[in-house]
Amino acid sequence: MISGLTHKHGRFLVGMVALWWVAVQAATPSTPTARVQDTIDKIITILHGKNINREEEWERIGTIIDDRFDFQSMSQSILATNWQTASKAEKRRFVEYFSQYLEDTYRTKIQAYTNQRVDYGKETIHGTRATVETFIVTDKTRVPVIYKLKNNDSEWFAYDVVIEGVSLVNNYRNTFDAIVKSEGMDGLLRDLEGRISKYQATHADVRPKP
Repeated sequence: MISGLTHKHGRFLVGMVALWWVAVQAATPSTPTARVQDTIDKIITILHGKNINREEEWERIGTIIDDRFDFQSMSQSILATNWQTASKAEKRRFVEYFSQYLEDTYRTKIQAYTNQRVDYGKETIHGTRATVETFIVTDKTRVPVIYKLKNNDSEWFAYDVVIEGVSLVNNYRNTFDAIVKSEGMDGLLRDLEGRISKYQATHADVRPKP
């Protein structure tokens, strides 16, 4: 887990962020809240599927994450001023590597999802931006998770998630900015490539679900 997120944050990040991004293959819901709720319902169905092995499940998740998240906007926000100074090739490689890294992280952690209840709170829309409050409810806790969405061509895409006050975008921005300052964009790209390679080596043998 990226530095700055506690184990608890990481656990709920897994349990909900991956839920949000996965499985929007049917008609697109018209409101941000409907989008979030529809996606959560569908990913739960996938996770509970009995006639699908782990590899196929992960492939479906990866495909939908790539399709449902605005990685371009997130990359610009995370790199901040470094985006402005990066070359076109560096920008392209960062978006490619970061989207792969995020996909790998969530596909690994999604197995931690159990059967927490999700409650929905306030929805706020300002032009093409929106936030949706949700709460992950367990036997002992009620964890606030806020989704930030952007309307691109009449569809809502996630570009940040805030868990108990911790912004995913801000967390990555701080981590990656430190790498750029010490090693440059080349160093950051090597770092991301290394994270991806480590993941692939660790998860090369994907066994079927029990």
